[in-house]
Amino acid sequence: MLIGVPKEIYPGEARVAIIPSGIQALLDKGFAVVVQEGAGDGAHFGDEEYRACGASIAPSAESLYEQADIILKVRNPQEEELPLLKENSTLICLMDAWFNLPMVEKLAAQKVRSFALEFIPRTTRAQSMDVLSSMGAISGYRSVLTGAMALPQYFPMLMTAAGTIHPAKVFIIGAGVAGLMAISTARRLGAVVEAYDTRAEVREQVESLGAKFVEFDLETEEGNSSGYASEKSEEFYRKQREQMTTKISQADLVITTAAIPGKPSPRLITKDMLHYMKKGSVIVDLAAERGGNVEGTVANDKVYLDGVTIIGYTDHPGRVPVHASQLLTKNISTFLLNMADDGELSVDMEDDIVAATLVTENGEVKHEGLSAQLAGNA
Repeated sequence: MLIGVPKEIYPGEARVAIIPSGIQALLDKGFAVVVQEGAGDGAHFGDEEYRACGASIAPSAESLYEQADIILKVRNPQEEELPLLKENSTLICLMDAWFNLPMVEKLAAQKVRSFALEFIPRTTRAQSMDVLSSMGAISGYRSVLTGAMALPQYFPMLMTAAGTIHPAKVFIIGAGVAGLMAISTARRLGAVVEAYDTRAEVREQVESLGAKFVEFDLETEEGNSSGYASEKSEEFYRKQREQMTTKISQADLVITTAAIPGKPSPRLITKDMLHYMKKGSVIVDLAAERGGNVEGTVANDKVYLDGVTIIGYTDHPGRVPVHASQLLTKNISTFLLNMADDGELSVDMEDDIVAATLVTENGEVKHEGLSAQLAGNA
């Protein structure tokens, strides 16, 4: 079968699904690979590098989609790409399926077999395929650098002839993959770091990175296999905001990472709470793409409210395209090769990874949750 790697056309997207060094692993399993001309340019990988590694180059998206049996992408197909997907082809990408239901219906109607990488389960066997963890770590790292650049002060403590500079105080909300990477990055830059999470079992991880784990007088959550916090009641969030106000009023930089799969981002910081923050302080809202954890966040923009800078960039991984693409290559190729059988795909629904990620096949929406959502919207 022929694998196609198109150039991403989502505005500002610099990543590529497979880098040149990942081609050989696909060839070794009996696949052929075609890459669209310029697909790796944003991540600084040229067409000649792909050719040297055994891939052919398609001059256009139309040419690539016409040839390829399997399409490997970073982002979900955009409106102009959907008609290019041929019947009975296979699509593997971050589909953002819960928020792109019309696209899911079109893929089913076109009889495209599709897999959503965001549905890969958080299990030991799937760790090397876990795209969300790979990209989340980059987001956590970049959030601290972005916040540090916007903060009008030093991060580390400095002893100078002109006096002592006290270290920045950083408060991180959410200790998942992104939050833990943010903690370690802020600590390396010399900040004093505190972190909060509704899941009490992450305390040890937070403290192992040198941060203080903050506890509020609220119910804690037992661990779950998803690796995410679950949705809470509005009363829970109200009490949480009351106690959180004190913490954010002491912080120079706040990083919010709270996300709930398939749901809008929970509102953790209101405009009223911003009034209690220090003038010149900064918030980096990593949940901006789904409405934000902060009231007033604007996706892909930097805004100023009540003396506080709120940064809502949604493309942190895309700002590190070389290593983001390297990690994606490992994740996506491992996922694909889990189904590979001598250059063909063998879709085994007894495999929990395959069953969790299959979205459409044979003209039907196979994912139970998405199918139920579409039926409810009908």
